[in-house]
Amino acid sequence: MKIASWNINSVRLRAPIVLDFLNSHQPDVLCLQETKTPDEHFPHDAFKGTPYKHIHMHGMKGYNGVAILSKIPFTKQDIHHRACKEDCRHIAVTLEPKGYGKPVTIHNLYIPAGGDEPDRALNEKFDHKLNFVEELTDWFPKHHKKDEAVIAVGDFNIAPLEHDVWSHKQLLKVVSHTPIEVEKLTEMQKAMNWIDTARHFVPEDQKLYSWWSYRSKDWLASNRGRRLDHIWVTPILKENLKSHNIYTDPRGWDRPSDHVPIITEFSF
Repeated sequence: MKIASWNINSVRLRAPIVLDFLNSHQPDVLCLQETKTPDEHFPHDAFKGTPYKHIHMHGMKGYNGVAILSKIPFTKQDIHHRACKEDCRHIAVTLEPKGYGKPVTIHNLYIPAGGDEPDRALNEKFDHKLNFVEELTDWFPKHHKKDEAVIAVGDFNIAPLEHDVWSHKQLLKVVSHTPIEVEKLTEMQKAMNWIDTARHFVPEDQKLYSWWSYRSKDWLASNRGRRLDHIWVTPILKENLKSHNIYTDPRGWDRPSDHVPIITEFSF
């Protein structure tokens, strides 16, 4: 089973490149973030005739939004609201992968970006971001046992490790890599003993990015990236992990997202 995650930055605008990615990589499940469309305007027609017949979404006009497209039927679908807001940032599905014999729950998350000023008192957006992560830290252990097969994916908007950013020293005061954000995400990870699938396969001393700013004229040459996109699994799935890859090519496609897709593959 292949699970992909991609902040697409408008699914209606970028449906053609989503289709290109689906056709070329054939994930079983694709989790999208920042879809930026209410549910009634989701581009269902773009995916007609594809194997992705099962779609769960929660969206709003112009902002946020999450969706899950799957070849595998859902046995359960949920929408969750976080940090006292209903801003379309967390949905979940349960499915039964062929060969596993047990249900797997996938949570698709779009953690708030947090604005520009890394100060809870001065920046409401940053406070919202930390509240969101703190709430997830408490919520997951209350709703899932550690021996359940659970996967959390999405744009977490935090690059937690030194080599998850192009310059650890220069980004310590930049939202997405500040010590308080790293601390909060680390607490969230410890709460369920989540395994970061990217770093399961790629040593922590190697640079690894999934996002490059639109502000860079030549993102590939400067390579000033950050690893903001993640796929985490509970320990019971560790033995089933087969590979993890970040696909950078879509960042250079026509009208790209500033994020690229990531895929974790499981062997059941």
